[in-house]
Amino acid sequence: MSSPAAGIAGEAVPTRRFLDVPDGPQIAYVEAGTGPDLILIHGALMSLDDMWLGPMSALARHFRVVAIDRPGHGQSQHVRLKDASVWRQAEIVRAFSRALGLRRPVLVGHSFGGAVALAHGMAFPDDMAGLVAISPICFPEPRLEQLLFGPRALPGMGQTVSRLLEAPDGALLPLLWRAMFLPQTMPMAFAEAFPFALAGESQRLLADGENANALWADLARSASLYARCRVPVAILCGGADIVTNPWVHGWQAAWRIPDARFRWLPGYGHMLHHFRADAVVEAALGIAGVAARIAA
Repeated sequence: MSSPAAGIAGEAVPTRRFLDVPDGPQIAYVEAGTGPDLILIHGALMSLDDMWLGPMSALARHFRVVAIDRPGHGQSQHVRLKDASVWRQAEIVRAFSRALGLRRPVLVGHSFGGAVALAHGMAFPDDMAGLVAISPICFPEPRLEQLLFGPRALPGMGQTVSRLLEAPDGALLPLLWRAMFLPQTMPMAFAEAFPFALAGESQRLLADGENANALWADLARSASLYARCRVPVAILCGGADIVTNPWVHGWQAAWRIPDARFRWLPGYGHMLHHFRADAVVEAALGIAGVAARIAA
């Protein structure tokens, strides 16, 4: 088992770079390491700092790793409604990858980011080596984030709801962030360095709301196409995940996707990438190896 990382080279807060994506928003990113290209995609209520403080350091020993702020999150821009969906974000990731000069990267996505990576795998298989989905959400279902996040994106009342959740004395967001780590405890390095104020800004919460509102249609489309996915896929799920049921989502998706590999990690929760970076690295190396054999 690997211990939680404290950022790369001792840096708690990464210095972002910015790239104007053709026909898309400006995307903030950081990168580290050398080797085959790899893109990290974070989940809801997060930013690229989640990956920076998690598995990025371990992955950078083997890959050129680029972590992005998803559209509307962290310091990335987004166009209201247009850039909300899983499939649109897959298009943006592809355009970003091309603009940065990455060559058939491995995509590693967590939770909502896993859904983006899977959509990319089905839409643009020739532009990637394969993907690792960590605790992914894969199928439409009634979810808490649609109730909590969705109203933020509604005209009129959405901004008010977002501001209430953003209030410094509000208890909801801190509870959600800590609950995401259960049954593990949020690592001290994460608690001290993650930019909670940035992730909890009203505009970031609005983007989360737009993501949640688009989720049912997006995942219904994804579910209808899993059987046609033709890139190498690895899915990692924690056996104690209370955010995304690993059997309902990860296992079922792996069963439908041809030759997908599913790894069950007993005792770990939704944020397993902070505690099992070794499993993430192993899966990413496996995907890169399969892609290399296919190319040969």
